[in-house]
Amino acid sequence: MAQQPRLRMRGMDVESSGHLGDTGEILGPASEHGKFGNAMKLLADLLPIIAFFVVYKTVGGTDGVYAATAAAIVLAAVMVGISRRRTGRFDRQQLITLAILVVLGGLTLALRDERYIKWKPSVVSWLMAGAFLGSRWVGRRTLVERMFGGSLAAPAPIWHRLNLAWAIFFLVLGGLNLHFAYHWSTEAWVNFKVFGTLGLSIVFTFVQALYLMRYDAARDVPQGE
Repeated sequence: MAQQPRLRMRGMDVESSGHLGDTGEILGPASEHGKFGNAMKLLADLLPIIAFFVVYKTVGGTDGVYAATAAAIVLAAVMVGISRRRTGRFDRQQLITLAILVVLGGLTLALRDERYIKWKPSVVSWLMAGAFLGSRWVGRRTLVERMFGGSLAAPAPIWHRLNLAWAIFFLVLGGLNLHFAYHWSTEAWVNFKVFGTLGLSIVFTFVQALYLMRYDAARDVPQGE
């Protein structure tokens, strides 16, 4: 029986069964550190967000935003350091995310203006969209094909279509974040940042995983049959 592939998306692995597994690299195959490296990336991605949510809910109000921002910056830096020490290298995506958090979070704390930290999810999302779009012309393969190409055999137009879909998804996600940031209360924005973004990402990833299953099935058919 052919082994079910692990479909690698941003911040998570999705098996063809639809099971959400450990976090993975945004590019290429799994690292040699295996499950430990995946678990570290999952913690690095989720703990600062969880810390922001918990601290904000505990303190509340504008002061809660500032306290939550400081907690997220510190915890994100700690997780990057731990990951570097245990894996022997820095993860590019973690470093970029940390840099954006430090800049916008630092402006929030220095100027006592919560608008800056509210821009952070949108900036990250739009950078991701730019990476997907740029991969269409930079390199021989799109970003989606680099993530899935080792497990699935699909024609080039399919990779281009899926790559564009991910770019549009991140563009929309960034726009939704700003909508909640400017037209809803801070508490509603925090809830969307934690639950809305995560939920939409899981649903979108799962739908693409189901769509790509057909190409895994086609790959398993022996030639000549």
